[in-house]
Amino acid sequence: MSESSAQCVALAQQLFVPTYLPRAIILERGEGSRVWDRDGRDYIDLAAGIAVNALGHANPLLQKVLSEQAAKLWHTSNVFLSEPPIRLAEALLMTAPFADRVFLCNSGAEANEAAIKLARRHASQQGRDPDHRVILTFRGSFHGRTLATVTATAQPKYQAGFEPLPGGFRYGELNCIDQLDGVMTEDVCAVLVEPIQGEGGVVPCAPGFLAELRLRCDRIGALLILDEIQCGMGRTGKLFAHQWENVRADVVTLAKALGAGFPIGAMLVGPVASKVLDFGSHGTTFGGNPLAAAVALAALREISSAVVLDNVIHREQQFRAGLQQLNKEFELFAEVRGRGLMLGAQLAPAYSGRAAGLLDAAAAERLLLLQAGPDVLRLVPALNITEDETAEGMARLRSAILRWR
Repeated sequence: MSESSAQCVALAQQLFVPTYLPRAIILERGEGSRVWDRDGRDYIDLAAGIAVNALGHANPLLQKVLSEQAAKLWHTSNVFLSEPPIRLAEALLMTAPFADRVFLCNSGAEANEAAIKLARRHASQQGRDPDHRVILTFRGSFHGRTLATVTATAQPKYQAGFEPLPGGFRYGELNCIDQLDGVMTEDVCAVLVEPIQGEGGVVPCAPGFLAELRLRCDRIGALLILDEIQCGMGRTGKLFAHQWENVRADVVTLAKALGAGFPIGAMLVGPVASKVLDFGSHGTTFGGNPLAAAVALAALREISSAVVLDNVIHREQQFRAGLQQLNKEFELFAEVRGRGLMLGAQLAPAYSGRAAGLLDAAAAERLLLLQAGPDVLRLVPALNITEDETAEGMARLRSAILRWR
């Protein structure tokens, strides 16, 4: 190594726009749910690139597919067709009976931006004037970092300093059915909601809440848009998180785990709005390029297998049991919530605001974790994490707690 890890960290701090505050580790390679830094230290990865690396690091199947596609065709733009995105769209629709058509893009923010534009265009085609094209979202949500999606994100900390924000968004309280009368009025053209809020603290929609939104959307002619960018693609033990509630969506947005580490996003659109975005109304240069589509197709087939989905359920049980045992020993958590391998451990009031410090201690104990706000540990490991990797991760979390306390 020509430079030390410390020198690389210092160089990064000089080069990048300071929008991130990464931990002072230079990761170099990975295998499964384990990664190594430049100094040879190994880490158990319970972050998975923020729920992206759904099949772990250096997955042999995905390596093979990527290498084969890279030797053939990388990019054509959407002015021309290639087979990988066609096959990916076909496979997505086979797994999503609610959807008729697919729009492929590069990220979750792009998928949600497309959904917002689709909802507004749909309202326009219904004859609604601009004052009746309001999109309802929920406090604690996170829908992206573009100007429109950060406005849809009902968290002021992400919006501060970027005003004036686009109009036409309204915020409600998640899981408060009795408050919907006041916010879900005739001027609402769409509801955008995460079945499980991620950045907002790993907060699931309560049983029946999505069904109530569906009922009210039908009543006023609004679209129900489900943001499954983090909670979809097998993360809850079903391919789509809303399948647990058996609710029909008009639009579902996907990204993160869809490419299992390769950047790609998708918007799946049901029959009510599947032809709203006609020629020239929207687009993306790189969206659905052959490389991304080939990898995503292989990832989709693997993620939707019974082997992977069953593993999600079994590992959830193992993580919950491990967190419960830690709580008996340390009285650390007020609540553990979420579903599948999207779990949030809410710190007890005595430890309020200290999640970041625990993440630092975890890194020192060679464990990669995330937080969701100042008080919640977020566990979103690879969907194929093994029993042994899970056990070792929980052992390292115990060591981190001892160091942190």
